[in-house]
Amino acid sequence: MANLLYQQIEMLSREKHIETTVVVSAIEDAMVVAARKYYKTEEDLRAKFNPETGQVDVYSVHTVVEEVTDPKKEVSLAEAKKKNPSAEIGTEITAAKPTDVLGRIAAQTAKQVILQKVREAERDTIYNEYHTRVGELVTVIVKRAEGPDLIVDMGRTEARLPKREQSKLETYNIGERLRVVIKMVDRAAKGPQVIVSRADASLVQRLFEMEVPEIYDGTVQIRHAAREAGERTKVAVASRDKDVDPVGACVGMKGMRVQSIIRELRGEKIDIIPYSEETVAFAQKALSPAKVTRVQITDPENKKLEVIVEDSQLSLAIGKKGQNVRLASKLIGWDIDIKSEEEKRQEIEEQMTALTAPTTPLTALAGVGAKTIEKIEAAGITNVEKLAGMTPEQLMEIPGIGEKMVDKIYQAVNRFYEGGTETAAAAAGGETTDTAAADGEVAEVESDGTPAEGEAAVENGEASAESAEGEAVAEEAAAAAAAESETAASAADEETPSPEHSEGGAKTKEEEPRP
Repeated sequence: MANLLYQQIEMLSREKHIETTVVVSAIEDAMVVAARKYYKTEEDLRAKFNPETGQVDVYSVHTVVEEVTDPKKEVSLAEAKKKNPSAEIGTEITAAKPTDVLGRIAAQTAKQVILQKVREAERDTIYNEYHTRVGELVTVIVKRAEGPDLIVDMGRTEARLPKREQSKLETYNIGERLRVVIKMVDRAAKGPQVIVSRADASLVQRLFEMEVPEIYDGTVQIRHAAREAGERTKVAVASRDKDVDPVGACVGMKGMRVQSIIRELRGEKIDIIPYSEETVAFAQKALSPAKVTRVQITDPENKKLEVIVEDSQLSLAIGKKGQNVRLASKLIGWDIDIKSEEEKRQEIEEQMTALTAPTTPLTALAGVGAKTIEKIEAAGITNVEKLAGMTPEQLMEIPGIGEKMVDKIYQAVNRFYEGGTETAAAAAGGETTDTAAADGEVAEVESDGTPAEGEAAVENGEASAESAEGEAVAEEAAAAAAAESETAASAADEETPSPEHSEGGAKTKEEEPRP
């Protein structure tokens, strides 16, 4: 019986890859828990496994002290002498506890404790073994599916292949063999601790190390790799031997080496690029197969590049859904802005036009007061052309500019562009009422919508201006009507002279001789 129990302990240790002492310690702890639960005591209990007899003995332990403060854990020297004549202060006195009376409940408790202890020991063993192997290429077998994730068998343990670490264009079957890389080891995970990946760029690097001897022995190095699993991968390689072509070594004779990797990745495209220490040269090669005309560093601090390509190469450089430029940006570690030659030419023309185009000062606007112009100029708008390109929301963001003033500014800008600068200047000289209102500009509605003091005066001024404009329009209409009536009267005089409108009234129809 003793030998059988110990043999089972050893078999469990080999199966779980844990030490025999760990299993024995788990059994002892389980017996202590079961005994404490059965005896309902707070005494200090200990258990000891005897490999020869296969018996697990449980003891209560008391410490010998001069004065007892805790009878459950301490014993006086006199009491200790009765049990052990050689007892001294500080020694421990043990008393055996029967274990054959523990019963079924205690046995179930011991079983749960043993399983828990063994499981914890197994997880610690797995973590200690695999956390140093992150990035290593391993072969696994698809065991089962748990939702979108896959559980794979690594031989020693199970591993998880999450959905995010699967290639987009791949499907997996139960029992299929896969090559994966160990992504991470999670000690606190409830399920399998080892996380593996088929989508990581390190998988491509490990496959190249297997297929290309020059990479395995260090003659050719993979400096960077960027990947979108299932679609395309870019790999930058460099050679430590000037007589070895890094790209040719990775491609192999008639592409045999790279083709085997492509088959393993199930048709994923691979671009092999020679590495360069110069950012500009590296960027030109990273955007292959597109041909780059020019590369310019626009922001060295934030690592931004501007790349110019021919018009016919623009779509190729950007790639499907921006894939080529996105991978190139990951590969070199810089943000890339791609423009065609036509776009760059138009951009330069617009910049030149902006530099050479004449600008009109804000003072040319009629109906806008000097204080308002100061507020607008303080916001960085110094000419009418720039002001005309702003939206009402942008204008209202300027401190001191409200909705009414925005309307007035737009009216002034419209008058400026409709009548030109001369008309605007003339209007500025004639519209005294608007000028008076502008002088009282403190009455404008503030940006927060609160009317300022004197608002009634400004509104009265605006009403006066509107009435003056109405009178001018009425006068112009009356003059036009008078001119039309004079024209009609002249035509009537020519046909039939009227006695009321001619000085020679003696010659009327009555005085004409009758036939």
